[in-house]
Amino acid sequence: MFPQYPHAQPPAAGELKEVAPGVFWLRMPLPFQLDHINLWLLRDGDGWTIIDTGFPDDGVRATWSAIIERLDGPVRRLIVTHFHPDHLGLATWLMEKTGATLLMTTGEFLTAHVVWNEVGGHGARFMVEQFRQHGLDAERLTKFEKRGSGYRKAVPALPEYYQRIKVGDVVTVNGLDWQIIIGHGHAPEHMSLYCPELGVLVSGDMLLPRISTNVSVFAATPDADALGWYLESLDELTGNIPEKTLVLPSHGLPFFGIGARVEALHAHHEDRLRALESSCEQAPQSAADLLETLFQRALDTHQTMFAMGEAIAHLNYLEQAGRLSRSTDADGVIRYTRSPKAAH
Repeated sequence: MFPQYPHAQPPAAGELKEVAPGVFWLRMPLPFQLDHINLWLLRDGDGWTIIDTGFPDDGVRATWSAIIERLDGPVRRLIVTHFHPDHLGLATWLMEKTGATLLMTTGEFLTAHVVWNEVGGHGARFMVEQFRQHGLDAERLTKFEKRGSGYRKAVPALPEYYQRIKVGDVVTVNGLDWQIIIGHGHAPEHMSLYCPELGVLVSGDMLLPRISTNVSVFAATPDADALGWYLESLDELTGNIPEKTLVLPSHGLPFFGIGARVEALHAHHEDRLRALESSCEQAPQSAADLLETLFQRALDTHQTMFAMGEAIAHLNYLEQAGRLSRSTDADGVIRYTRSPKAAH
């Protein structure tokens, strides 16, 4: 079964659309090629729980202010799925405006702080060195050095306290239990929420209906098998969540057909992996050399950052699976060659 979309159109700007009993869909704009994010409001007794915040700009703040004024009760909790700016960027502002308690996983809360402060292997200087080791040219490296960290610009303030959520926890909202599912690969400890009684999964960025979420390796964990973690996380979703579940993603339209979508994502990544193997057949290749293999389009600086992280993730996966061999040349650049034992 291919994904099926019960709602052909998103809600109009600033409007709430009920997609399941007590579950409301709100869409906010993003200033990127991916131009929107889906946010979710859950009825919670005489109040409300919000899932994710949107990107911090004046228009989004104004929309939130109008919505909060219209709500028939207080916002008591703010659940943030992961640390990326479109999900966490307005957390401090919303907490101050509503008095809501923030719920996050420790991995996401602490990662937000190290990325914002550019310590612990996170930040522009660490990324530039990582990309240099993976063969990116001096011109593009200089652009990253000048650009610096975009995270602090995109997250004007960070919360300094939160309620910790762990794998296996249950959050009760409006008398219904939402099971916490932790996924890896896109973010360190990404939270999705599943309510069996409603038949609803708030998937965040872990499962999107039409695009594959970014899966990157960061300088702090250079040998991470982020793609392997991501694919394993997808399999855990399909192993534990019924096919009839309504998936509420952070981008795109709500859909049915979780199994078909996960199968398609496996096939997509395997296709990309095979293309990388073939490109490494004749001569050693760096991650930068292989950007055109993975992305058959021109990339701006912002897109190149994600593309390099994704290329390294695929190459780490292939090396750890024994499908590619890794070496470092005299210039300190990491290159990959197809392993003689790799299956054809």
